[in-house]
Amino acid sequence: MKTTLATLLLTTTLHAAPPESFWRAMHQVETNGKTGWIWGDNRRSLGPLQISKAYHKDSKVPGSWGNCTNLAYSRRVATAYLKRYAPRAWATGDCQTLARIHNGGPNGHKKRATVGYWVKIRKELEK
Repeated sequence: MKTTLATLLLTTTLHAAPPESFWRAMHQVETNGKTGWIWGDNRRSLGPLQISKAYHKDSKVPGSWGNCTNLAYSRRVATAYLKRYAPRAWATGDCQTLARIHNGGPNGHKKRATVGYWVKIRKELEK
C-alpha cells in the first residue's frame, strides 16, 4: 500500500489532538457532512459522527444521547471516548488508531473489520 508524505505527517506528527482535518474526514465519511437527526446502523447510531448509545455512555460526557445530533457535542463525546481508550494515539495525532477505535470500539485498532473505515478516512484526509 502506497503511503503519501501527507498521510505520514498526519499520523506521526506530535499533536495535543488530532488535526481538524481528521474531524472533517470523519464527519464526511460518517454522514456526508450532514448534521441533525441522522440515524445509522439500524437506528443504533445517531448524529453527524454516528455515535451509539453505548459509545455515548462510555464517553462519560454529561447530557443525553439525543444531544449527539449536534456536531460540537458529538465531537466532545468522541474526544472523551478516544482520549479514554487511545491516550497515546490522541497525544501523537495517530489518526489511523483513532479512526479505527471510533469505528470498532476500544480494541477497534486491532480489528481487521475497521481497516476499510480507515481507508475511507485516509482518502478524505488526502483531499
